[in-house]
Amino acid sequence: MLPEPPPLPALTRAEADLVDGYLDVVDLLGRINPGRGEHTYRSLRAAQALVTRAAELRDALAVMFERGETELHTATLARALRTLDGERRTARVTVPPARTG
Repeated sequence: MLPEPPPLPALTRAEADLVDGYLDVVDLLGRINPGRGEHTYRSLRAAQALVTRAAELRDALAVMFERGETELHTATLARALRTLDGERRTARVTVPPARTG
């Protein structure tokens, strides 16, 4: 049985949308990453979806800004990202290490 994940920190709806949107974009960039991907079609589909997800991310930030939320609570948002496996998901965006041997 898997251990119970830690609870998400309390977030506003816009902050939750920001975190979700950011991770959606990261997942798509991971699929597009030419250093990790294997199939052109999968990368193409991810690139097409990226436009929509980026707009949703923009909209979440716009809502926050319009409400007067001018600063991000980075510690809280980072904790939410970690809870949602953000470290593993963002690692797919980086260039893989060179193979030796």
